[in-house]
Amino acid sequence: MSDATRRFRHAVVTGGAGFVGSHLCTALLDQGTAVTCVDDFCTSTPENVAHLTGHPDFTLVRADVTQPFEVGRRADLVLHFASPASPADYLRLPLHTLETGSLGTRNVLALARRHGARCVLASTSEAYGDPQQHPQSEGYWGNVNPVGPRSVYDEAKRFAEALTTAEGQVHGTDTGIVRLFNTYGPRMRGHDGRAVPTFIRQALAGDPLTVTGDGQQTRSIAYVDDTVRGILAMAASDLSGPVNIGNPTEITMLELARKIIQLTGSRSTVRFIERPTDDPAVRCPDITLARGKLQWEPVVPPDEGLTRTIDWYRARAAA
Repeated sequence: MSDATRRFRHAVVTGGAGFVGSHLCTALLDQGTAVTCVDDFCTSTPENVAHLTGHPDFTLVRADVTQPFEVGRRADLVLHFASPASPADYLRLPLHTLETGSLGTRNVLALARRHGARCVLASTSEAYGDPQQHPQSEGYWGNVNPVGPRSVYDEAKRFAEALTTAEGQVHGTDTGIVRLFNTYGPRMRGHDGRAVPTFIRQALAGDPLTVTGDGQQTRSIAYVDDTVRGILAMAASDLSGPVNIGNPTEITMLELARKIIQLTGSRSTVRFIERPTDDPAVRCPDITLARGKLQWEPVVPPDEGLTRTIDWYRARAAA
């Protein structure tokens, strides 16, 4: 269960200059934990952590986790968030995605073992594939195409989960697994291929919002602040997981597009385009475990989270 009194002195965040990783670095520093951010910047940018570079307890290390690496001081928490995560990135970097999930996870677990640290793996709702159980609970094994275009990401994360579980069983390393569902918020790249940043970018430009298929496929979007709270609650717990971290409220892609048009005040229209291969029809987490064991659930309403995100994109466009 979650231990609200558990505090960490020094955390290593791999992929710490990425979207979720950079928010994690900020939250950890805010609670008094020193942070070493490890990133190779293949899909991220130093700009995401530029606001942290003057902090006395923040260290930025450029390294590829597929190669063995070390940090300068003892860590008691390792958060493994290094991986291409958007379809545009993992389809462009298929081998690197697989290597990060396999070799990278092995190296991160070895680091945690050497330091005697708790290690939390960021897995994904993609582990469930195109699910035949709805909503998806952690006990569901998934419906994944192992050789489809999405497999480089799906199978990298599924292997990483197996490796993390075996590490805990064989070496006694304190490990945990979170499965993240469709997180969104500031610092997502506008061209990363995911729905929320794509729709916001298109709406602010007055372009048609490109909805795939008939737009009736569902997702469950969680604002990044809620996701970060869930991850840190998992880190402070003694759970091995996996534990779903996501918003159990579904929305269709067509509804999401129309909501973003409304919130931006855009005159954009909707344009339907071909749906990607193996695109899941539904995606919604069962968060019973997170509610019961971590006392966690999302609290940021979609309209509020989307408005914050839109405001961030507007500010960047005006800069």
